[in-house]
Amino acid sequence: MLSVDFSGDTHVGMKREINQDALLLMPEESLFVVADGMGGHKAGEVASRLAIRTVKEFFLETGRDKDITWPFRQEGERVYEADRLTASVKLANLRVFETAKDNPDMKGMGTTMVALHQADGKVYIAHVGDSRAYLLRDGRLSQITVDHSLLNDFKKSMTMTAEDEARFPYKNIIVRALGMKEAVEVDLTMLEPLPGDIFLLCSDGLTGEVTDQQIEKLLYEETNIVRASSRLIAMANESGGRDNTTVVLLRIRNSAEGELADLEDEVMRELDRENRTRG
Repeated sequence: MLSVDFSGDTHVGMKREINQDALLLMPEESLFVVADGMGGHKAGEVASRLAIRTVKEFFLETGRDKDITWPFRQEGERVYEADRLTASVKLANLRVFETAKDNPDMKGMGTTMVALHQADGKVYIAHVGDSRAYLLRDGRLSQITVDHSLLNDFKKSMTMTAEDEARFPYKNIIVRALGMKEAVEVDLTMLEPLPGDIFLLCSDGLTGEVTDQQIEKLLYEETNIVRASSRLIAMANESGGRDNTTVVLLRIRNSAEGELADLEDEVMRELDRENRTRG
């Protein structure tokens, strides 16, 4: 049996006045989500929080009643929990789209989303946009998701060096996000987790400031995931903090190991809350 230790945090950054990121930690459903809103003044904040709330409510409803009618049909041979995750993201897209359509001051708002759900010995990851999921396994970090960005579209169609990517003038343009259209395509990845795996969900406020090599080194060296999430956000802010940064970390353990880790992480969370209060 496997258990999950988790930690998550978000920070407005060093340049922004409003945090348009949002996160969901829902261990009772083994569901963890990061959303990065975009739009006019406060509209991005509305989009990300609305999307997070929709996913949470869908999981609460379907968790209570598995026979409840879904707003979207199940897809082909996909297993129930995989469909449940993608349906929640599609519903979040529809809610954001309809809210923007009905409120002229929110026109054009949207949000990225990356969501992880563990069930039946599998990990399912759904994403739309450029918020990312990573896996650290055996000390090696690999990106699970593929950015839905203009830069990535260019990389698919032509060879680009690291210098070309650094000079690319439209890095922040997203080609797929929740709220852009009435319907959205959701990418889904299924993995079989192993004890020791660490999953990272994050907004681009982290990856825009911190390299994959730096993330890999920190996650390999820092054994406590509560400290690790705080340190990743601190690294982003120390590197400029030009955007909001949100980090969710999950570590897969054998159940017996997880009980001690849960206690250690709860102590770290309490110390972190005390430090913030004093600050």
